[in-house]
Parts: sequence; structure tokens; C-alpha cells
Amino acid sequence: MATIAPFKAYRPINDKAHLVASPPYDVIDYIQAKKIADSNPYSFLRIEKAEVDFDIDKSYSQEVYQKAANNLDEFIKNGTFIKDKENCLYIYRLIYKKHTQTGIVACTLIDEYFSGVIKKHELTNPQKQKDRMEHIKACGANTGPILMAYKNNKNISDIIENETIKKPVYNFTDSDNVRHIVWVINEDDIIQKIVREFEAVNNFYIADGHHRSAAAAEIYKQNPNNDKMKYCMSVLFEADELNILGYHRLVTDIGNISENELFEKISQRFYIMPYNKNNGFEPIMPRQFGMFFNNRWYILNAIDEFIPNDIVQSLDVSIIYNNILLPVFGINDVRNDKRLLTVGGKNGIFEIEKAVITGMAKIGFALYPVSMSEIMSVSDTKNIMPPKTTWFEPKLKSGLFVRKF
Repeated sequence: MATIAPFKAYRPINDKAHLVASPPYDVIDYIQAKKIADSNPYSFLRIEKAEVDFDIDKSYSQEVYQKAANNLDEFIKNGTFIKDKENCLYIYRLIYKKHTQTGIVACTLIDEYFSGVIKKHELTNPQKQKDRMEHIKACGANTGPILMAYKNNKNISDIIENETIKKPVYNFTDSDNVRHIVWVINEDDIIQKIVREFEAVNNFYIADGHHRSAAAAEIYKQNPNNDKMKYCMSVLFEADELNILGYHRLVTDIGNISENELFEKISQRFYIMPYNKNNGFEPIMPRQFGMFFNNRWYILNAIDEFIPNDIVQSLDVSIIYNNILLPVFGINDVRNDKRLLTVGGKNGIFEIEKAVITGMAKIGFALYPVSMSEIMSVSDTKNIMPPKTTWFEPKLKSGLFVRKF
């Protein structure tokens, strides 16, 4: 049984929502974030990534966390944020081209993170987890939602369909042409009906937001008697609605290996075929990869006999690591080897080409996206996926909902 609860959100006034809404803190760097914030005083990056208010990057400093708290307080005091008067649930819909996903914004129970009702598939970086802990403690709030999935449930879908006939409180399109629509559910009978329907859901699966989840869990462990700390803010989507894109690999230094030697080694584990079209190659099925080398694309198809019958080792990200990155390039620490870079998102193929053509990388590999069924299978068996496996798109905006303790 999975538990959700309504809450009183702080959220932007209607005519400022499109200005407040910002990219997640962890998908842009300091320079990109500062450029956005400098041109928009309402950007929620001033809270989520408050280093933008300094002339130099002061990430992970107490100055930044205190600045985030001050900025959040200022947004509330000057009326940029309003607080709902009663506990509410919220519906958040994202539309990009032909893709639509609609989720419920609610509190989830941290005890269920510990018990395994809420399942994870990634490890966390200690420094990044501590960063989110310090940010949460300074702001006294969940400032960004955790993206979670659940197995499809028709009863919940029907309620969402009925509620989204009503007039939304926000409806805007961002600079990436993603449309964001939000409805507020404040009728107690509907809220309780949704809460009851979620009791029939066995598990939530963390899709994006492992560091926020771990940070909230650790803070609750430190404050077990604080009832407000036992929840965290999440957006819950049916698993089939989530859209996952490829998360690709770049190698910046391939050593002294010759082209002939490179192809000879790769051909021992993959069938190699030149790709002669002008557009970049994007894999169309699992176990197929694109390789961009010397400004030319090649199609790699993994040879079956080298693919183990293992839920993690059979993932495409493991196949490319075990059969090329490790044996050919000697990359044995994917978390810390600075020769290995990753790139994801809708422009991933273009970014691979750009990196290799400009010399930032020597070779690039395009990967087919992992599936939600694979993510759930890994989570259900208490396994862990390799780093940088999942790239969910479109991205949730930060700043549309804040839960203060």
C-alpha cells in the first residue's frame, strides 16, 4: 500500500508562474543558471541554485544555502508566492509535441522509502546528497518535487480525467516549447477519494530525484519526532506515461590506439556497419548503438553471446561499458574517470557530433533509452543501475510548488 497526503503549497501567483518556473537545479551549470537568473528576477533558480546571486560560483557553501532561504522568504513576503489556505492535491500536466504526461503532486511518506514501498534504482553521490540536505534545512522546505512512477491504475486515471476538464490555475509554454498545466484539487471528498485509490498501489518507483529523496530521508532520521519531516513532495505519474531518452557516452582521450586496432577490438563483440546518411544515427532498438568517430557514424549491434543473462549487466549502458569502455579504453571507474562524459536529452545526437567535431571528445556512443519496465525490474529486485542511465524528458519545472515545514 502506498500513501499520499495533501498539503498547503506555496506557489506563484498566476501571472508570474511562467517567470518563476525554472529548470531543475541539476540539469544546468552555474554559468547557464546565472544567465537565466540575471535576465529574470523572478526565476526560481534564485532559490534552487542560489549561487546565481554571486559573481563567482559558491556552490556547496553556507552562504548559498542562506541566500536560498532569504530569497524564498522574499518571494513569499513580496507576494510572488501565495499559500493555499487548505490542504490540496495538485495535477501537473506536461505536453511536448505528441507526448503528454499527467501526474498528481502530493506528499509521500518517508517511512515507505525505508520500508521499500518507495523503490530506488540509483546510488547517490555523498556530496550531492549533503548539498540537498543543507538546502532543505536552510529553506525549511521541499523546493523541488521528486519524480515518481506507479503502475497504471484506471481508477486514478479516471479521476484525473474528470478533474482536468476544469479550469487550470497555470497554463503556459516554456522556452523549450513544453506546455505546463496545473490544476488545484481542494475539494476534500475528491482528495480523500484519490488518497484511497492510491492505497491500492503497491509501490512508487523513484524515477528522478534520488538525491532529494535520500536527503529528505536523512533529515527525517535526524528529526524522527517532527511529523512534518516525515513527508516529502513528489509528482506521481503512471509509468507508461513517462518518456525516457537515450543517455549517451563520450570519451575524451582514447590513447594511442589506431583506427584499425579500434575497429578490430570492437568487431570482436559487435557487428559494425557504416551509416551513410547525413543525419546522425539514433539507435532504434535495444542492444544497438551509434558510434561517432572521425566525423562519421557507424551502427554497432551487440553479438548475443556476449550479453549475459543478468538484469543489470544486460542493460545497454552495461553492454557498452563491459565491451568497449572498459576493455578498449581502460575506463574502470565510470563515476570518477574524467575521460568519460555523458550527454542526454532531445539534442543528444547533435551534442555527440558537436563534441567530436570540435575536439572536446574523440569518440561518442549513442544509446537506446532504458525502459520503465527495466527500471521497475531493477528496483523490484533491489538492484542498482549504473550511473547516468536514465534521462527523463520533458523535465519538471521547479518553483510551481513549494512545501514549507
